[in-house]
Amino acid sequence: MSKLSKAKAYLKKFGPGIITGASDDDPSGIGTYSQTGAMFGLSQLWLNPISCVFVIAIQEMCGRIGMVTGKGLTGVMKDSLPKSVSYLAILLLFIANIVNIGADLGAMAASVQMIFGLPFTFWILLITALTLFLEVFIEYKNYAKFLLFLTFSLFAYFFTAVMVTHDWSAVLWNSFVPTINMSKDYILNVVAFFGTTISPYLFFWQADEEVEKEIVEKKIRSIGKGKPKIFPKDVKDMKVDTILGMIFTNVAAHMIMLTTAGTLHLSGITTISTAPEAAQALRPMAGDLAYLLFAMGIVGTGMLAVPVLAGSSSYAISELIGWEAGLGKKFKEAHGFYGAITIATIVGLTINFIGIDPMMALYYAAAINGVMAPPLMIIILFIGNNKKIMGSYTNGKLGNIAGVIATLVMGSMSVLLIKFLLFP
Repeated sequence: MSKLSKAKAYLKKFGPGIITGASDDDPSGIGTYSQTGAMFGLSQLWLNPISCVFVIAIQEMCGRIGMVTGKGLTGVMKDSLPKSVSYLAILLLFIANIVNIGADLGAMAASVQMIFGLPFTFWILLITALTLFLEVFIEYKNYAKFLLFLTFSLFAYFFTAVMVTHDWSAVLWNSFVPTINMSKDYILNVVAFFGTTISPYLFFWQADEEVEKEIVEKKIRSIGKGKPKIFPKDVKDMKVDTILGMIFTNVAAHMIMLTTAGTLHLSGITTISTAPEAAQALRPMAGDLAYLLFAMGIVGTGMLAVPVLAGSSSYAISELIGWEAGLGKKFKEAHGFYGAITIATIVGLTINFIGIDPMMALYYAAAINGVMAPPLMIIILFIGNNKKIMGSYTNGKLGNIAGVIATLVMGSMSVLLIKFLLFP
């Protein structure tokens, strides 16, 4: 086998983990990370290494659950938990995802408008139509390659961070030494940060995408139909894919925070209304190139994230109801699945036209995700350790330790935030 053939075979192992990780840095995530850097400077950089360990542990469990069972998270929950738990989880997921979709579409359209002009409405309708067309009508194996290509848009934030002058000793210190502040704003931002980094939609998406990969590889016929035959090497490849994807997305988030901490925060700009506003504010401080890279990164990550958000909602609803599901299926084979994708995207689109501030809604949606994630993480830990479901592929000791600590930390922060909101 030639070196090129070996490289192609190696790259075929990757996909769901890297795509899931990159979609985590969507325009809404960029807005939250930009706000974090602008408001708190370097003092919340320590959240990134911690969240990286947490998200690797949880996403690896989700990927392994999908890989071993041949079902998405909803399908497994439906078979092993009370229906009321599944319905509540899917309802909260759908609401949070719609707000995220609306904010992402608005941020993408505003970014393109800043660069090329023309009305906002033109761009948002064009971007929505393009996103739906690609997701519904392009064959899955080609669409997955397109999503994988879009992950390169995150490199824009590596370049913008390097263009800004930093005190690197302070950066290193704050990246690993926590600075704790018990104010409401600080705790709200911590919960929002965790909520946008360790988001429930990523749990559902990665489990289903591992199953989609098995369908392409002819291991099962469709989601929930057949038990895939897997080997330890398959699980190892999935772990590597997941680890690389999550490290990539967390480093990119780190760079976004560095960029706004080294420019906006130092200039006294501590509030960001939109992700494009962050790009615009960078222009006089870091130059036109940094501004363009930041803005185009928003568009690239949005094109990656909106299908993931809509798709994760549709997978969850379809598996719960019993519809045929899967991006590998044609429209005529899965009307309900693609209908749910379309409805989620269009309802998200309308948020930009009914007077709701999408970025404010988004920031609180990130906090809602942060509150909602711990109960789902408990369910994932339960499933991942259940030998009846997972056979010999239950969680390892390190994964359980990281998963339990992640659940306790995020749960504690959520309780603290609720206490602040109820008893100011």
